[in-house]
Amino acid sequence: MNQKCILVVEDDEGIRRGIADALRYAGFEVIEAARGGDGLARATTAEIDLLLLDLVLPEKSGLEILREVRRSRPILPVIVLTARGDEADRVEGLRLGADDYVVKPFSVKELLARIEAVMRRSPERSLPRKEIQIPSGRVDLGRAEVRFEDGELLSLSERECELLSYLAQSAGRAVSREEILARVWRIPGGGVETRTIDMHVARLREKLRDDPESPRVILTVRGKGYMLPAVELRA
Repeated sequence: MNQKCILVVEDDEGIRRGIADALRYAGFEVIEAARGGDGLARATTAEIDLLLLDLVLPEKSGLEILREVRRSRPILPVIVLTARGDEADRVEGLRLGADDYVVKPFSVKELLARIEAVMRRSPERSLPRKEIQIPSGRVDLGRAEVRFEDGELLSLSERECELLSYLAQSAGRAVSREEILARVWRIPGGGVETRTIDMHVARLREKLRDDPESPRVILTVRGKGYMLPAVELRA
């Protein structure tokens, strides 16, 4: 079995060392970075399976790093570490494509549970080579990108691809937030606020040029969840 490698970008030495020791004890290989510049370089070039990213860093902020990582490595799983009360940063992190977040102070048990949930969707696993036709263009789930008829190209995160793929496979049926948590987030019975789902859907709509006031791609079914209408899905 290949040992999974996690990059921990955290400027607080005590927190960073504590996380690194816990991860190594759990069987992970760990790379550490204390500053934003070093964290960005390692996040975009090192052979890693997951990024644990603090948002408040010297040199470059975690949000700047996340934005660049999503450009260069769109399917790399990312969990952001935030301070209690920093809701705006958590929202922005999710909007930029973070897969999950952990609020400080957190327990090792909680951190490992969230890592395991995200790692079940290993970036080494290829996404299905499928395409979805949308009104303004085409989504290539294999390449994790949206190509619009006007030539613009946008990248999708792995979580966004999995969410869109699951909705496409369930096209014509309303999918509840709880089902999305279980099937896409792999967290049966909850464990993540359903608002997280709403924020990911909002971000997807923005990327797909889907009018939130009158969506045509990801429909809101009041009291039930979200649904894609019948779509053209190509292998």
